[in-house]
Amino acid sequence: MKVPATIEVLDDIRRERIRQEKKWGKQRHDYPFWLTILTEEVGEVAQAMQQGSVAYKQSDSDDLYEELIQVAAVATAIAEQVKEEREQS
Repeated sequence: MKVPATIEVLDDIRRERIRQEKKWGKQRHDYPFWLTILTEEVGEVAQAMQQGSVAYKQSDSDDLYEELIQVAAVATAIAEQVKEEREQS
């Protein structure tokens, strides 16, 4: 039986979060800085989506799936911080 795509995607997001924490440690930032990180990742998604169009430029952001996983993982990291802050208050 094939594993549903949602389960595979969520597992890839989990793996990316683990990779991020190994690389950067536990990140906690002011929200404007988080917005900068998230926007940069969304920009890479936009670049990957433009492949084959006149707006496309060669970049490292050519794997749409991987870029989307990174956006989801950054959003997850922000959500983790929000949840922890709520639990502390």
